[in-house]
Amino acid sequence: MTDRGPGDALAPDTVLINGRATGEVSVLERGLHYGDGLFETIACLHGRPRFLDLHLKRLAAGCARLGLPADLAAVAREVRELAAPAAGAVIKVLVTRGAAIARGYALTGGERTTRITLRYAAVEQDLSAAQLGVRVRIATVRLGENPALAGLKHCNRLEQVLARRECSDPDIAEALMFSSAGALISGTMTNVFLVHDGTLHTPRLDRCGVAGIMREVVLTAAAAAGLPAQERLLGAADLGQAQELFLTNALSGILPVRELEGRVLAAGPLTRLLQEQLAPSLANAALPAGGAGE
Repeated sequence: MTDRGPGDALAPDTVLINGRATGEVSVLERGLHYGDGLFETIACLHGRPRFLDLHLKRLAAGCARLGLPADLAAVAREVRELAAPAAGAVIKVLVTRGAAIARGYALTGGERTTRITLRYAAVEQDLSAAQLGVRVRIATVRLGENPALAGLKHCNRLEQVLARRECSDPDIAEALMFSSAGALISGTMTNVFLVHDGTLHTPRLDRCGVAGIMREVVLTAAAAAGLPAQERLLGAADLGQAQELFLTNALSGILPVRELEGRVLAAGPLTRLLQEQLAPSLANAALPAGGAGE
């Protein structure tokens, strides 16, 4: 099924519903009513999905936690098939609880999982952002703390939507988000790393936030290089003391922060070292990331 209209480069060029190019999603879909589902966004290069093993691992863990029966072999097959003919593409996979059988939050046990796979044209990356860095602000909206959902890439992204609505300045690439208790967590669509006294720090994600694929790749690369790295509780004071600051995302890799709320920063040696280490994996989907193969 093709959803792209004339001149609409933002629409997917292919949509599969439960593996079929024709079909529909029920108006009773629990993913629509309650955000009852998970999703993955996968960069594809040279006909291959990048870090597919890590995406499948996170999806499997999320499905186990939510009790979603998912056919991960079918997910992997569809992603590979959609990636194969494209020099570059972005593939999004949604796995939801499926159509509600009864009204209300409770499950009947008879729900059937819905799988939606979409292929978009490759995102044209701003190559200068990785070198010069990006401008970042701090969001006013806070993330609610809920350990039951912490780390999951679930379908309810309303907090991020509200945070993105706060600023329409195209020169501001991202907004950092704190939790309701004041802990630094992430950006709206990125994970955050800071460097202080030669040590790499990233927020602990046991309260809220998404455990990003590139975050895992960076931590693996840091360990392989013998770089000291910590996942810990971070706050505004830690952010203020950061000597280097960078963001990670599965599509864009590592983005240094050059300005945060008017404070000028520079892409320091540790940021550059990690960028250099990961460059081959980001440029070639066939290469493993820090030992994690396809």
